[in-house]
Amino acid sequence: MRVHRSGTTLAGTALAALALLLPLAGSAGAAQDPGARAVPARGSAYMGMGVIAHDGKEGKPATGAPTLAAAQTEGVDVSSHNGNVAWSTLWNSGVRWAYVKATEGTYYKNTYFTQQYTGSYNVGMIRGTYHFATPDTTTGAAQADYFVNNGGGWSKDGKTLPGVLDIEWNPYGATCYGKTQAGMVAWIRDFVNRYKYRTGRDPVIYTATSWWKQCTGNSAAFSSTNPLWIARYASEVGELPAGWPYYTIWQYTSSGPTVGDHNHFNGDYSRVQALANG
Repeated sequence: MRVHRSGTTLAGTALAALALLLPLAGSAGAAQDPGARAVPARGSAYMGMGVIAHDGKEGKPATGAPTLAAAQTEGVDVSSHNGNVAWSTLWNSGVRWAYVKATEGTYYKNTYFTQQYTGSYNVGMIRGTYHFATPDTTTGAAQADYFVNNGGGWSKDGKTLPGVLDIEWNPYGATCYGKTQAGMVAWIRDFVNRYKYRTGRDPVIYTATSWWKQCTGNSAAFSSTNPLWIARYASEVGELPAGWPYYTIWQYTSSGPTVGDHNHFNGDYSRVQALANG
């Protein structure tokens, strides 16, 4: 009996040890899984960070031919992940306008904002700012206020472009930020209405067609008021979201010279000036 109890005890101890090891082995496997998605730190999001993962590069253009102007004016967009930007180099290469990330949610301000926003202005560029939206954290109106209060304002000086609402894939969680399509449209409306109330300008909307279709149901609610900045890394812009007959800006690559994100403004330099002047 004693031996039997001792054997039972030893077997139980071995099973308990194995039970402790199994979760550890599973955790190690998960940590090493190359398919596991790493969640970036809050505040590190930037315009277009999800485009390649979701839409890829090149590929077959979607149906629908948007209206294009004969001339296209080169511009860039930057955020803290670009660090200090060589603005003179960009200017000398023909870049004439820039957008700088100002804020994200109601919790982050670009740590390189002064160098990027002032630096682009000092070399002669027309520049503006953008806000990376996180519709799952606070209301659209609250984020518009935070944006305007921290670099997202507008003045009719001929050098300041209207602010941009960057609304795209959620790098921190659910693609549509846990919102229904109707809920997302309502959130965007809350932001753009508040921004216009604060600045007198309709903000530009930056998005990708595939995200817009998935998360807003391809809403046409903003096409008559808000200029469109479309993201597609290809030789053709492809299909635009519903209602917009043309794009104002096209982010066509994330691997351009000096800084990655390069864009075409749909018109010559006078049209960039016109957008700045309202």
